[in-house]
Amino acid sequence: MPKSRIELRFGGTGGQGLLLSAKLLADALALEGRHVAQSQTYEPTSRGGFCNADLVVASGEVDYPLPMEFDHLVLLDKIAIKPSWPRLKAGALVIADTRLCPELPEGAGQRHQLPLSRTAIELGSERVTNIVALAVLVAMTDICKRKSVEQVIRASSPRGFLDLNMDALAAGYALASAPAVLAAS
Repeated sequence: MPKSRIELRFGGTGGQGLLLSAKLLADALALEGRHVAQSQTYEPTSRGGFCNADLVVASGEVDYPLPMEFDHLVLLDKIAIKPSWPRLKAGALVIADTRLCPELPEGAGQRHQLPLSRTAIELGSERVTNIVALAVLVAMTDICKRKSVEQVIRASSPRGFLDLNMDALAAGYALASAPAVLAAS
């Protein structure tokens, strides 16, 4: 049975596909009958400024659409640490890119620094780091079914990116189940 209310953030910089990751996850959750409120903030700089996409997920109506404390935090750039870290719940799951977030503050329950962007680069495009990260989040939390995420990605990916996005999704699932990651849990 899913938790009644889950709050999460995808944080990083503009241009990393954070809003897309949140939308894909929100659509997958909606397919499963969950209620989702999505919000985002970004600095006026379109690329390189702080950006985040937040989701509040509930099994019933979302009573308050903005997150107060994050159950899950996905960090794709160190710029998102300072505004996000103080809002972590005790025991929160943090997934951070090792290359762009080399150091994390103390605290948080489960901290996983993973080669998200390096994995995307090895697939052929850093632009799919957000999809790798989304897959890691889904695999580590079981927030929704993998089948739902795959269905949403297949339906919304431009034809030229479908194979790359599906490869990124598979790579993220594999990354989340790697022995080193499981040992850190």
